[in-house]
Order: sequence, then structure tokens, then C-alpha cells
Amino acid sequence: MKKIKPFVKITLLFLLGFIHVFAAERESVKAHSANDFLNSIGANSAIYSRGEHVAKTIELCEYLGIRWVRLDNADKPDSIKFFYEKSNIKVSCSLGSLNPKANFDLTGFISNAKLVAKSGALLAIEGCNEPNNWTVKYDAQIGGGSDSWIPVAKLHRDMYAEVKKDDILKNYPVWSTTETGAQTDNCGLQYLTIPAGAKTLLPAGTKYADVACCHNYFVHPDFLPVQNNQTWIASDPSSSCKVDGLYVNFGKTWEKKYSGYSEAELQNLPRVTTETGTTIHGKITEEIQGLMYMSTYLAQYKRGWSHTAMYILRDRTDEDVNLTYGFFGPDYTPRLAATYLHNLTTILTDNKFVKSLMKLAYVIPNQPETVHDLLLQKSNGKFFLVLWGERFAGGTENVKVSFGETFKRVKVYNPVVGTEAVETLNKISTIALNMTNHPYIIELEK
Repeated sequence: MKKIKPFVKITLLFLLGFIHVFAAERESVKAHSANDFLNSIGANSAIYSRGEHVAKTIELCEYLGIRWVRLDNADKPDSIKFFYEKSNIKVSCSLGSLNPKANFDLTGFISNAKLVAKSGALLAIEGCNEPNNWTVKYDAQIGGGSDSWIPVAKLHRDMYAEVKKDDILKNYPVWSTTETGAQTDNCGLQYLTIPAGAKTLLPAGTKYADVACCHNYFVHPDFLPVQNNQTWIASDPSSSCKVDGLYVNFGKTWEKKYSGYSEAELQNLPRVTTETGTTIHGKITEEIQGLMYMSTYLAQYKRGWSHTAMYILRDRTDEDVNLTYGFFGPDYTPRLAATYLHNLTTILTDNKFVKSLMKLAYVIPNQPETVHDLLLQKSNGKFFLVLWGERFAGGTENVKVSFGETFKRVKVYNPVVGTEAVETLNKISTIALNMTNHPYIIELEK
């Protein structure tokens, strides 16, 4: 074989390097369905009690674009049916915060859940609400809190079995209890199904749930605001999470350090969040709350949480203190969180199943750690690339998105500003953005 001359060799190496970089830039990303993302967006609401009224609840949900409501019971199936028929918004029915003075009526709960399912309104069945704070009486024994968690475990075992043997409910997912990390004794609630060799108080093979459920509030005593990547870190399924997240409830419990799933297993563990949010206080202004609520839904979905419910739709009127968690105040006045989410869901609106999700070649060179991206595709075939910044502590990042093709028209939206495009560009293959603490949505038209 002939020797290659030095000049030719250098030229070839340069070309090979250029081809390698160019190929990396054209790496394709598979889109998520915009409709699926919108279906993930939920909020807590009593719907028809605690000072709330069905018609007004529907109005608030429709303004926000919320697709589901986390309800703490199923005791009024007729009211839930009415709510669903008027709004097409589904509900998850939880066992709720239980009364330790009364033995839990599992038969009655299953009966009501079946009626909710028959009406078409049911999304999922959720376990107890925070049994570390609200103890449980089941099988004539009180548990949870600082007592043994055996009654909690038996209730969830029996509830799961009743759901799965019922012809109406068996195909609905069961979401776990929350705060499994608070177990005082190793009942194995940190598993969906207790595996062999776990050495838990209930035997291997015991089934509790299909999906892990957390209350990973993005503001936590160990992760005070305002910090960059506040919601991105709270959504992290690994041990790097700095709040009450997946790892400390299903990986290694936060109270007694009982072992659960490995880091690798947690990455693919089905998971939902039925409470997160923040009050307006200190550095959390109304604007920061609104920005963080938007980024929470985006971060959660990007990091594998199929459903996220913000606490809360509207501030309670039956509580002593107005805690300002709500998208709306107690007098139904919308906060900026409501306005921003309305704009986001309006821009991305879609309600059809996408038969075939496509790929798009794009790259963000030297992507900053506070800038995140989510590629969505609508049922009309259009791509919507969502870029959001989490520099909540201040500062900016200049980024460029390079596409593998030239687009006929590109529209840029900013949900903080409104629902109309803030910029329209023609025949471009790159776009530069100044990223701070909010999303941009890039609509791509070929």
C-alpha cells in the first residue's frame, strides 16, 4: 500500500473529523406526542366540595388546559360523572387521608370506583395519601405515622387484589401510596411488587401497585428556593434528586434506609406525581411560581413522569390560612401561574392520537445545564420544539439550535408573553435564543 503524503493525510483527517461532527449534528431525535404531554398535566381539586363548585371547577380546568384532576376519594360517583360529561376531564381516585378512628371501608371504595369507571371518568386508582401524616385503621389495627406500617401494607395489598380481580377495574393502573420512604418497619412498600430476597415483613410476590407515586415538591427544606434547575432537579429519578423524590421513597427509604430499587431500575420505573407546587413566599414571587409551574410540567414529562398534578387548582376556602399554592386565589382570581399555563397549553393544543411519531435532526452545541429541550409532534404532523431555561437565580444563556434541514417557516412563541408568535422566520436551518427562566416553543413548518 502506498504511503499517504503528509498534506493529503492531514486533509483526510480534517474531512473525517468534519464528517464526524456533521453526522453528530444530524443525529435524529424521536418526537413525543403533544397530546400525550398535555394529557400529563393535572391538578388537585375537590371539584364539588371544600368550597368548590363543579361548574366553576370546570371553567378553571378548561382555562388552564388541565386534562385530569387528582381527587382524594370516589364517594360521589354521580357528581364525578357529571363533571366528566361536562368537561371530558378524567379523575384519579385516591384512598385519601384516612380517619384512624374508623376501619377503612375497602368494599365501599371499590364499589364507588367501579361506578366512576363505568361513567368513563376514571384515570387511575391511588393509594393512601401520606400515611406518615395521616394514620390508617385497617383490619382493626392502626398503622402508619410512627407506628408499624403493617396495616398500610395490608390495605394496599388487598386493594390491589380487589382491583385486579374485578372485570371493570382490572385494566386501570393502581398508583402506590405516597411517602413510602417514611416506613418505620420494612413492609416492602418501596416496591410495586416485592421481589425475591428482599427480606421484607410481607412476603416476596406481594403486589401493591403498578406505578410509583410521589409528592416531590420542588421546594424542600434540603433544597430551598430560588435555585437554578429547581424543578429539573426535583424531577430527577436518581439519588441526585435533592427533594422528597423517587429515590428516597423507592430506592433507599429516607426514614430507615431500607433498600428498594437500584439506580438503574429507577430510571425505567413507571411513576407519577400527585402533588407538587409551592406557596408564594420569600423569594418565590407570583412570577417565579408561575415560571416554576410551567417548567415542572415540562421537566417531569421529559424525565419520565407520565402524570403530574400540581397542588392546587384553587386555594382552599375551608382552611385557616390562605397558603397561596393555587393557580387561582380563593376568589377565583387567576395568578400568573394560571395565565402562563393557559398560554403554554393553548400554543401546544392538540387532542388527537398520533399514529406515527417521527424523528427530527437537531443539535444544541454546548447545551448549558440549565437549558432543556422537549420535541413534540402534533397530530397534524408539525414539530414543536420546546426549549426552557431554569436560570431562576438569574442570568442568561445564549444558545443556538441547528437543524439537519432548512424549514420553510419557523414561528417562535413565548408563553410568558401570550399565545401568538413573537417572531416568524423564513427559510432557516438554525435559530439563536437568549434563554433565561421560561420556555420558548419553536413551531417548524417544512
